[in-house]
Amino acid sequence: MSAVGGTRAAVRAVPTTAGAVLDVVIPVYNEQTDLEPCVRRLHAHLSEHFPYPFQITIADNASVDDTLKVADGLAGELPGVEVLHLDAKGRGRALSAAWSASSAPVLAYMDVDLSTDLAALLPLVAPLLSGHSDLAIGTRLARTSRVVRGARREVISRAYNLLLRGALAARFSDAQCGFKAIRADVAGRLLPLVRDTGWFFDTELLVLAQRAGLRIHEVPVDWVDDPDSRVDLVATALADLRGVGRVGRALLTGALPLAELRAQVGRAPLAAPPAQVPVGLPRQLVRFAAVGVASTLAYLLIFVATRGALGPQPANLLALLLTAVANTAANRRLTFGISGRRHAGRHHVQGLLAFALGLALTSGALAALHAVVGVPTRPVELAVLVAANLAATVLRFVLLRLGMHHRHD
Repeated sequence: MSAVGGTRAAVRAVPTTAGAVLDVVIPVYNEQTDLEPCVRRLHAHLSEHFPYPFQITIADNASVDDTLKVADGLAGELPGVEVLHLDAKGRGRALSAAWSASSAPVLAYMDVDLSTDLAALLPLVAPLLSGHSDLAIGTRLARTSRVVRGARREVISRAYNLLLRGALAARFSDAQCGFKAIRADVAGRLLPLVRDTGWFFDTELLVLAQRAGLRIHEVPVDWVDDPDSRVDLVATALADLRGVGRVGRALLTGALPLAELRAQVGRAPLAAPPAQVPVGLPRQLVRFAAVGVASTLAYLLIFVATRGALGPQPANLLALLLTAVANTAANRRLTFGISGRRHAGRHHVQGLLAFALGLALTSGALAALHAVVGVPTRPVELAVLVAANLAATVLRFVLLRLGMHHRHD
């Protein structure tokens, strides 16, 4: 079926295959040669590998060749293939019109060249079908992605995504891979706010989704560059830069209704941690562990360097004493966020108390080892000391947190 006219007329005229769970839109402009093999290959893949009813919508962007004629022929032959025709160009315009007209619960799109391996299609839409995620994008920049393309496109792609991270605080990795999906209810809320009708449409949609608190799922893809791509890289880059500036200004001025959007479709914040888990404890544990690793390494270096001259017990005392003061100072500043000299003396006294207990644990462990083994090997001696130090570290954290954490709060 074909609908000819402006965007509004086209939207009303395009049906959705009865019961279709997924609607895959293919935006095209003057693709009379590539369109038929693309649609046939996609249709065969979905028929064989996709376990739900589907629809393929060919969105013709005002083509002036025989693209629309080829599309109508495919729609008449292949079940589940529909055609939408727009009199104005623009990939974003075509996607917005086709997605708005569809009644499928999950909407997707891909480029006509099928540069992305279709094996990634089900992993792309599965999190949306399950409700786990709100949008899904293919990424060519993941470590496990396999990509074949020229150095120029590679550099431009990575530079653009770095720009988005810096200018718009984007957390998604690949804004312009032509392989994306979205839940229909989410699209209904986001599309009216997306102003771009061209290549920046993807980026603007993703930025809005991220700021609205939606979950964006990323799928590493295998991707082979199309050498016959019609994309004008210079014009597209300039348009994208203008889009970044426009969206950035809207975010800074509060022109976008993000709070309302987040309330409508965003995911609610996680519940507060249970009362038995003190606020800030996980972060403090991570930082304390990092300080503890550095202190343990310093302790072992000092012990090994002085053991030969001093013997095991004096070397243990010296190593613990030197690292205890530094450990307390580091934890005071890094773990518990306390700066300045206020209560510093009290905190170091608490640190020395923890040092004394640690000394008792490690000295006792050494004494017990020598009593049992006699003359242990150096690796065995170090292993016992490491185990004793771990126990002393747990004790140190408990004592320091009791003495410092309430000051930080």
